Amino acid sequence: MKKYGAEFFGTFWLVLGGCGSAVLAAAFPDVGIGLLGVALAFGLTVLTMAFAIGHISGCHLNPAVSVGLWVGGRFPAKELLPYILAQVLGAVTAGGVLFLIASGKAGFDVTAGFASNGYEAHSPGEYSMQSAVITEIVMTMMFLIIILGATDKRAPQGFAPIAIGLGLTLIHLISIPVTNTSVNPARSTGVAVFVGGWAMAQLWLFWVAPIAGGILGAAVYRLIGGSEK
Repeated sequence: MKKYGAEFFGTFWLVLGGCGSAVLAAAFPDVGIGLLGVALAFGLTVLTMAFAIGHISGCHLNPAVSVGLWVGGRFPAKELLPYILAQVLGAVTAGGVLFLIASGKAGFDVTAGFASNGYEAHSPGEYSMQSAVITEIVMTMMFLIIILGATDKRAPQGFAPIAIGLGLTLIHLISIPVTNTSVNPARSTGVAVFVGGWAMAQLWLFWVAPIAGGILGAAVYRLIGGSEK
């Protein structure tokens, strides 16, 4: 239960920190943090939690990561569903806290986006569904390769949280204009449930594509990285 609690609070922090920066701070008058700031916020949530709870649960914070680690032989199948449930519950709880904060501002409109992921009319750059699928698969694939490589016993020890956090930052810098960056089904679900409508209708893509990317990333790393010695 300690591991599941760690995943709950870790994913809570990821959604509150990452999505919170997008909703509350990205376009704040005169001193908004913009795309770069949001990308860095997501990376910092993972970096800080990796140091805080990595020794407890492994700090997955993401169903696609849990699935990828299972495929990569780094995670037992019996813990997969409990981890995913804890991650989704943490994300939705964070979405609720963020909603309570954001709704305290006059003129707040949750249907405007609330940091939800989307494609076509709901993509920040109005990219197609095909672009969204490719982006989410490739970005999650690369994220798993980074995670598996950085945590390999043959890699320099103690630096994995930095590599993974900066990797997620880079992923956001590339893909925010396309999908608002998911690479994490729990993160997508955590805010989509409060937006409803179009966000829930498009949520399927942000489960299917990241999980497919996670599986692909694990397969690629097993091919190029082999087994830990």
